[in-house]
Amino acid sequence: MRLPHGPWPRLRDARRARLAYKGAAERDALPGMTEITEVSSGVARTNDTRVISLVCSAHFASHFFMLVLPPLFPFIKEFYGVSYTELGLALTMYNVATAACQTAAGFLVDRVGPRSVLVAGLVLGAVCLTVVGSIPSFWLLVGMYTVFGVSNAVYHPADYALLSQLVSKERAPQAFSYHIFAGFVGTAIAPASMLILQRWLGWQGAFLAAAVIGFVVALALVLQPPALFEPAPKPARPAHEQRPGDKAGWSLLLSAPILLNLLFFVMITFATTGLTNYSVVALGDAYGTPLALANSALTANLALSAVGVLVGGYLAARVTKHALVAAVSFVGLALTCFAIGSADFGIVFLFTMMSINGFSNGLMQPSRDMIVRSVTPEGQFGKVFGFVTTGFNIGGIFAPLVFGPVLDHGHPQWVFFMVGSMSVLAIVTIIPTFMRRSAADRP
Repeated sequence: MRLPHGPWPRLRDARRARLAYKGAAERDALPGMTEITEVSSGVARTNDTRVISLVCSAHFASHFFMLVLPPLFPFIKEFYGVSYTELGLALTMYNVATAACQTAAGFLVDRVGPRSVLVAGLVLGAVCLTVVGSIPSFWLLVGMYTVFGVSNAVYHPADYALLSQLVSKERAPQAFSYHIFAGFVGTAIAPASMLILQRWLGWQGAFLAAAVIGFVVALALVLQPPALFEPAPKPARPAHEQRPGDKAGWSLLLSAPILLNLLFFVMITFATTGLTNYSVVALGDAYGTPLALANSALTANLALSAVGVLVGGYLAARVTKHALVAAVSFVGLALTCFAIGSADFGIVFLFTMMSINGFSNGLMQPSRDMIVRSVTPEGQFGKVFGFVTTGFNIGGIFAPLVFGPVLDHGHPQWVFFMVGSMSVLAIVTIIPTFMRRSAADRP
């Protein structure tokens, strides 16, 4: 047999060897690459969980702080010898300060970072409670509650900026729902907790104990590694994909999509404040509903709202038409209110309608937050959420000025008709979002 000679057989063999080595390397590499991807995904999910837990803790603290003072009114009134009207001045100053400073807090969040602002707000709020609990002076209490309102202004812009920037897109809807739910829990347990603390420690000791919550949550945020709060870099969108709202500063806040969202928050807060604060009195005046039953119906409403928030987060994570979810929820709010205001159909009917109303309200809220997120450019979450959530304060300020006179003039059923009508009008604020989404879905 003739032996091959020349370079060609050697080159052929070398090529075969390289191909064999490459195939083996690829076979060996694929499992490793999969493991790396799985590890990366696991780390991202762990980081999401940590961020959500921290932000929810801060939101719990903010809602708990809102109800530190009201349960202790009788004890503080007797201690200082003041009227309830004078005590109410502290809460008025608190809300005015929050409304005045929340948008500015949003600008600060976008400039220096949400974690720093959130920690500062928690510490400042805790210091205010500490001063009130340590130094017995009524006018100092009023002054501290004004500063307390400034500290309260940081929560919404900082919380929403952290969730929007750091939580993965897939988990954002549920993150918003957990955030809202944590606030509900803080609101629910604060009155009973403060009364228990007052019994053990006195009203001043109760303030000092409440302050600990702020210090603990602030410390938890400070102890986290800085890398946890660094958002992943995102590629810039091409010019043809830029949204009309991609502006900056006040030009962004005064753009139509953001103003509509502000109006959205004002309307829904006006409606929910009317139902929460005035339904018990309205039911008693209109139908002679016993106070205990009316309060139980309201409790069912609030409990189902919390359930609806969790379901709404699950739903918002699986659908993209958040405006449609919100619109359907508003229809539920409106129909139940119109039904309650129309006639007295009995206790079972009342509980059913109030429960459906509460569930509809909760179901809407994660989609509400996703709508705001969808029209907000990257890096602008603090100022946008700070601005639109001022609607909470605006709605809360105007609702008593409307519903109070309605009851005073002997028209209790109008409370429900007005809440229902405002829910219908709120749908108008999300129509542009729905139309924009529908246009984007068309080929």
